[in-house]
Amino acid sequence: MHTEPQPHIATAFDRDLEAVQALIMKMGGLVEAATLDAARALETRDEELAQTVRQGDKAVDALEAQINEEAARIIALRAPTAGDLRTLLTVLKIAGNLERMGDYAKNIAKRSTVLAQFAPVEGAPGTIRRMARQVEQMLKDALDAYVRRDADLATDVRLRDHEVDQIYNSLFRVLLTHMMEDPRNITACMHLHFIAKNIERMGDHATGIAEQVVYLVTGEMPDEARPKGDSTPFVGATEG
Repeated sequence: MHTEPQPHIATAFDRDLEAVQALIMKMGGLVEAATLDAARALETRDEELAQTVRQGDKAVDALEAQINEEAARIIALRAPTAGDLRTLLTVLKIAGNLERMGDYAKNIAKRSTVLAQFAPVEGAPGTIRRMARQVEQMLKDALDAYVRRDADLATDVRLRDHEVDQIYNSLFRVLLTHMMEDPRNITACMHLHFIAKNIERMGDHATGIAEQVVYLVTGEMPDEARPKGDSTPFVGATEG
């Protein structure tokens, strides 16, 4: 009796991949919300919201672990073709970028709680929230590009990272001015700088997701260096 196992294998793989992609989108949704909530908690001095963001990072980490386990299971069980394997590797890299973005959102929330003890620095929280909205939209579009396999949208996201860098540079100059005008502003401004730098790096990770989409669709990573606009001398703003 003639059998046709291949369609069944392909269908099973497709189901497995859809399940993993659903986890990616769930993880992305959590990170999008955390990005906006962390910035809103800073601007409104909402310590309860900041605490919610900090606690929510555990769910992001758990989803990354689940995605890693599922991808490893699919590779072992389904013996994917080269193209399918590329899709799974892209999923793993996207999950890694999302996990780092979640960490940055958590760090922003931590510093927001500390900043609530200081006098507000005029204009800075609003600018940071604008940066966060830009990064959140980049992430949303990068994930949409992944689902739709849209290399053009992914390329557009990649180019928009320059706008985030420009906002960061402008804010850095404002914070520097505040610190020079009144030394009492230095501690708060340093925390705000680290927050802004974290958001700028979140933009880099959203861009990394977009680059993975380009690779998934075309088989090649973007060859031209994306424009980077971070011209500030401070580095190392990672942990909060």
